[in-house]
Amino acid sequence: MVNSVMNHMQVFIDSQHVDFYKNLFTFLGWSILYEDKAAVNVGDKNGISIWFDPAIKDVKNNYDGMGMNHLALSVSSEEDVNKTVDWLRKNNIPTLFGTPCHRLDFADAKDQTYYQVMFESPDKLLFEVVYSGPLSE
Repeated sequence: MVNSVMNHMQVFIDSQHVDFYKNLFTFLGWSILYEDKAAVNVGDKNGISIWFDPAIKDVKNNYDGMGMNHLALSVSSEEDVNKTVDWLRKNNIPTLFGTPCHRLDFADAKDQTYYQVMFESPDKLLFEVVYSGPLSE
Protein backbone atom coordinates (compact mmCIF):
# COMPACT_ATOMS: atom_id res chain seq x y z
CA MET A 1 0.00 0.00 0.00
CA VAL A 2 1.09 3.57 -0.71
CA ASN A 3 0.17 6.42 1.65
CA SER A 4 -0.88 9.59 -0.13
CA VAL A 5 -2.49 12.91 0.59
CA MET A 6 -3.96 15.48 -1.73
CA ASN A 7 -1.30 17.78 -3.19
CA HIS A 8 -3.09 20.06 -5.62
CA MET A 9 -6.06 20.36 -7.92
CA GLN A 10 -6.17 22.25 -11.20
CA VAL A 11 -9.50 23.83 -12.12
CA PHE A 12 -10.06 25.46 -15.48
CA ILE A 13 -12.11 28.66 -15.39
CA ASP A 14 -13.11 31.57 -17.56
CA SER A 15 -10.31 34.02 -16.77
CA GLN A 16 -12.82 36.87 -16.43
CA HIS A 17 -13.94 35.18 -13.17
CA VAL A 18 -10.48 34.97 -11.56
CA ASP A 19 -11.38 37.62 -8.96
CA PHE A 20 -14.30 35.51 -7.72
CA TYR A 21 -11.96 32.62 -6.82
CA LYS A 22 -9.32 34.93 -5.37
CA ASN A 23 -11.87 36.71 -3.18
CA LEU A 24 -13.68 33.52 -2.11
CA PHE A 25 -10.55 31.65 -1.10
CA THR A 26 -8.99 34.69 0.58
CA PHE A 27 -12.21 35.03 2.60
CA LEU A 28 -11.97 31.33 3.52
CA GLY A 29 -8.43 31.80 4.85
CA TRP A 30 -6.37 30.41 1.97
CA SER A 31 -3.16 32.13 0.87
CA ILE A 32 -2.49 33.46 -2.61
CA LEU A 33 0.45 31.48 -4.01
CA TYR A 34 0.41 33.00 -7.49
CA GLU A 35 -1.81 35.37 -9.40
CA ASP A 36 -1.99 37.24 -12.65
CA LYS A 37 -4.86 38.65 -14.72
CA ALA A 38 -5.96 35.21 -15.91
CA ALA A 39 -5.15 32.83 -13.03
CA VAL A 40 -4.91 32.49 -9.29
CA ASN A 41 -3.37 29.66 -7.29
CA VAL A 42 -4.34 29.34 -3.63
CA GLY A 43 -2.97 27.23 -0.79
CA ASP A 44 -4.31 26.10 2.57
CA LYS A 45 -2.47 25.69 5.88
CA ASN A 46 -1.79 22.00 5.11
CA GLY A 47 0.07 22.68 1.87
CA ILE A 48 -2.79 21.72 -0.44
CA SER A 49 -3.21 24.04 -3.41
CA ILE A 50 -5.87 24.71 -6.00
CA TRP A 51 -4.85 26.23 -9.30
CA PHE A 52 -7.59 28.23 -11.04
CA ASP A 53 -6.25 28.55 -14.57
CA PRO A 54 -7.75 29.67 -17.90
CA ALA A 55 -9.73 26.97 -19.67
CA ILE A 56 -8.11 25.42 -22.71
CA LYS A 57 -11.40 24.51 -24.41
CA ASP A 58 -14.74 26.33 -24.47
CA VAL A 59 -16.77 23.53 -22.89
CA LYS A 60 -19.32 24.20 -20.15
CA ASN A 61 -19.26 22.34 -16.84
CA ASN A 62 -22.28 20.42 -15.57
CA TYR A 63 -21.86 19.16 -12.01
CA ASP A 64 -24.55 16.53 -12.54
CA GLY A 65 -22.65 15.11 -15.51
CA MET A 66 -19.50 13.02 -15.70
CA GLY A 67 -16.69 14.38 -13.56
CA MET A 68 -16.45 16.00 -10.17
CA ASN A 69 -19.76 17.02 -8.59
CA HIS A 70 -18.54 19.52 -5.99
CA LEU A 71 -15.63 20.68 -3.88
CA ALA A 72 -16.30 20.70 -0.12
CA LEU A 73 -14.31 22.89 2.25
CA SER A 74 -14.43 22.28 6.01
CA VAL A 75 -14.70 25.09 8.53
CA SER A 76 -14.35 24.94 12.30
CA SER A 77 -17.81 26.11 13.41
CA GLU A 78 -21.43 26.67 12.44
CA GLU A 79 -20.68 30.39 12.79
CA ASP A 80 -18.08 30.08 10.02
CA VAL A 81 -20.73 28.57 7.72
CA ASN A 82 -23.01 31.50 8.59
CA LYS A 83 -20.20 33.99 7.89
CA THR A 84 -19.78 32.33 4.50
CA VAL A 85 -23.52 32.71 3.86
CA ASP A 86 -23.23 36.41 4.73
CA TRP A 87 -20.27 36.76 2.33
CA LEU A 88 -22.22 35.01 -0.43
CA ARG A 89 -25.26 37.25 0.06
CA LYS A 90 -23.09 40.39 0.11
CA ASN A 91 -21.62 39.24 -3.21
CA ASN A 92 -25.03 38.34 -4.73
CA ILE A 93 -24.25 34.63 -4.91
CA PRO A 94 -27.34 32.53 -4.26
CA THR A 95 -27.23 29.52 -1.97
CA LEU A 96 -28.52 26.27 -3.42
CA PHE A 97 -30.58 23.22 -2.42
CA GLY A 98 -32.24 24.83 0.61
CA THR A 99 -28.95 25.57 2.31
CA PRO A 100 -27.70 26.64 4.74
CA CYS A 101 -29.11 23.75 6.70
CA HIS A 102 -28.28 20.99 9.13
CA ARG A 103 -28.02 17.57 7.51
CA LEU A 104 -28.29 15.37 10.58
CA ASP A 105 -28.47 12.34 8.29
CA PHE A 106 -24.82 13.07 7.36
CA ALA A 107 -23.67 13.55 10.98
CA ASP A 108 -21.39 11.00 12.63
CA ALA A 109 -23.48 10.69 15.83
CA LYS A 110 -26.76 11.83 17.39
CA ASP A 111 -25.09 14.76 19.20
CA GLN A 112 -23.27 15.83 16.01
CA THR A 113 -24.28 17.94 13.02
CA TYR A 114 -23.36 18.40 9.40
CA TYR A 115 -24.13 22.06 8.71
CA GLN A 116 -23.61 23.15 5.14
CA VAL A 117 -24.07 25.82 2.51
CA MET A 118 -23.84 25.04 -1.19
CA PHE A 119 -23.38 27.49 -4.06
CA GLU A 120 -21.96 27.66 -7.54
CA SER A 121 -19.25 29.81 -9.02
CA PRO A 122 -19.71 31.96 -12.12
CA ASP A 123 -18.25 29.00 -14.06
CA LYS A 124 -21.00 26.71 -12.70
CA LEU A 125 -18.60 24.87 -10.38
CA LEU A 126 -20.40 23.58 -7.29
CA PHE A 127 -18.93 24.35 -3.85
CA GLU A 128 -19.88 23.35 -0.31
CA VAL A 129 -18.70 24.93 2.93
CA VAL A 130 -19.41 22.59 5.82
CA TYR A 131 -19.03 22.29 9.56
CA SER A 132 -19.13 18.76 10.93
CA GLY A 133 -19.00 18.30 14.67
CA PRO A 134 -20.87 18.89 17.93
CA LEU A 135 -24.37 20.30 17.51
CA SER A 136 -24.72 23.81 18.94
CA GLU A 137 -27.32 24.32 21.60
